[in-house]
Amino acid sequence: MKLATLKDGTRDGQLVVVSRDLSTAHYATGIAGRLQQALDDWNFISPQLQDLYDTLNHGKARHAFAFDPALCLAPLPRPAGWFGALAYTSHIERLAQAGQMALPQHLKSRPLLAPGDATAFHGAHDLLPGALASHGLDFGAQLAVVSGDIPAGSPPAQALEGVRLLLLANDTTLRTLLPAELAAAHGLLQCRPATSFSPVAVTPDELGPAWERGRVALALQTSWNGRKVGLADAAAGMQFHFGQLLAHLAAQRPVRAGTVLGSGPVSHPDTATGYHAIAEKRALEQLADGQPTTGWLQPGDSLRIEMKGRDGQSVFGAIAQTVGAL
Repeated sequence: MKLATLKDGTRDGQLVVVSRDLSTAHYATGIAGRLQQALDDWNFISPQLQDLYDTLNHGKARHAFAFDPALCLAPLPRPAGWFGALAYTSHIERLAQAGQMALPQHLKSRPLLAPGDATAFHGAHDLLPGALASHGLDFGAQLAVVSGDIPAGSPPAQALEGVRLLLLANDTTLRTLLPAELAAAHGLLQCRPATSFSPVAVTPDELGPAWERGRVALALQTSWNGRKVGLADAAAGMQFHFGQLLAHLAAQRPVRAGTVLGSGPVSHPDTATGYHAIAEKRALEQLADGQPTTGWLQPGDSLRIEMKGRDGQSVFGAIAQTVGAL
């Protein structure tokens, strides 16, 4: 099924069920008013949401209305936690090589995770503040999962069973905010001011065979000012699948339902597939020519991040954002 959260003037918004083709929606009132409520009692509530989803797709929902992604908050506006991973080895390697930084010894065997700001989630069409552009504003197009409760010490297979929903994310980064010497001291750490999410979150079964053992075998499309800059199979270059990432997060403590975990910018060993973060493009330019030439996001720039299914239809809806004026 597909779920979204509409803006209603509150911090948590109103949960709605969205049709498979993203054309219509129906309030989940009477089942669950908020997505966190559904996640907290998933085994009881999700079958009821599924029944409403089936009714909506058959055109029999009496109070269905046209779905407008511009009216959406992030699907889970106030999560239990937000963590970013670096699951794509080629992305890490390129940034490290360009910056002449030593890679962690465990890069191939243990994922890198870092907590983010869970209070700064944005909807898919929310404006990116123009003031951020003065600090090297970068996008980070990726996939993310929303978890159920996962016990501490869960192995990857068990942790993978805790994936409740998938969605797209744009984890923005301020690449030049830190002084160079401080950035070098912190390795790959950069400032992450806010994260935006696709209007719709989907259950793994909605992906069908494209959900392959914790990876999504579909192409992620990123366009910048109307020009496609990235089109890569999101599964092909993913070193650690979501079960491994969640197991690493749960190694020492339980993971609470409603925790969101991002994969990090999608990357592919074949550079012909483009890029999903400007930093990677600049790293490739640095390695090839001795200096980067691509600039960061600027006021007025537009960004579109989307993933289409094997039927050609948008799976999550698009993140479609503009950088505001200074």
